[in-house]
Amino acid sequence: MRTRSILQKIGEEVRERRRQHHLSQEALAHLAGVHTNVIGRLERGSYNPTLLTLFAIALKLDTTLHELFSAASKR
Repeated sequence: MRTRSILQKIGEEVRERRRQHHLSQEALAHLAGVHTNVIGRLERGSYNPTLLTLFAIALKLDTTLHELFSAASKR
C-alpha cells in the first residue's frame, strides 16, 4: 500500500468519526490540542501526523489507534 493512500484512508476514517461525534474540525482540533489546519490536512490525506498527534485525536474521538488503523485498512 502506498503511503499516500494510507494517509487518505486514515483521514477518511478521522472525518467519519468526527462527524459521528458532531464535531467541527475546529472543535476536534481544540479538544486534541492541535491547530485546526492539522485536522483539515489530515482529513485530506496531505498530512503525516506524529503518533502522539494521532493518539490525541483518537482519544477525543473515543477510539483507539488500533481501531482507527483497523477501520482505515478496510477502506
